[in-house]
Amino acid sequence: MKIATWNVNSVRARQQRLVDWLKSAQPDVLCLQELKCVDADFPFEAVREAGYFAAVHGQKTYNGVAILAREEPQDVVKGLSDGVEDSHARLIAATVRGVRVLSAYVPNGQSVDSDAYVYKLEWFRRLRRYLDTRHKPDEAMVLGGDWNVAPEAIDVHDPALWEGQTLFTRRERDALQQVGAFGLTDAFRKLHPTEQKFSWWDYRMLAFPKNKGVRIDHLFLTAPLVERLTACDVDREARKGQQPSDHAPVWADLRD
Repeated sequence: MKIATWNVNSVRARQQRLVDWLKSAQPDVLCLQELKCVDADFPFEAVREAGYFAAVHGQKTYNGVAILAREEPQDVVKGLSDGVEDSHARLIAATVRGVRVLSAYVPNGQSVDSDAYVYKLEWFRRLRRYLDTRHKPDEAMVLGGDWNVAPEAIDVHDPALWEGQTLFTRRERDALQQVGAFGLTDAFRKLHPTEQKFSWWDYRMLAFPKNKGVRIDHLFLTAPLVERLTACDVDREARKGQQPSDHAPVWADLRD
């Protein structure tokens, strides 16, 4: 079972890239983030022609998440469903082949002195409550998404430069660790404990060709899936070419 996550940075602008990647990479499940469209504008027909069903939680202009799968996703839940008034479409969950799949688009946080940063930290706390309320660490579950946090120094191209900046502040990293303490394992770091790879590069200042990036897109697995994990990597090739997303897909293989 191949599971992937990808922030496409506008599914309509990147529709052909998405379809091409589905056909070439052939994941069984793909978590998408930053759709930037309402449900009605999602390219369901093109995705279906590529062999995939889609569960979508969209939002006009901003945010938006989806789960694409070869088998129709079941028991779809949209949002954190915690009674908090929040119009942001940042989480969708569904079951595919007995695995509970969550696609998450964590707030960026903008700057450490902003309301957006406070919202980001609170969103992490809400996600942990969601997991504690709805799930158990011993169930088969994967959380894929753009987490907007680089967990360790190895996950940024220049730790001294990034220290204290959004995506790499201590409070963000601690918040991500608190979610992970539910019982989640970083699939890439599990198999590549010392390898430096990135999943996001700024469009500006030749960041991609200079490989000045950060690893903020992650697949987190519960223990039953860690036991099945055989491979995990970043598809850097998908970041190349004309008008790419600024993120690259991250994928993992799980044996049946």
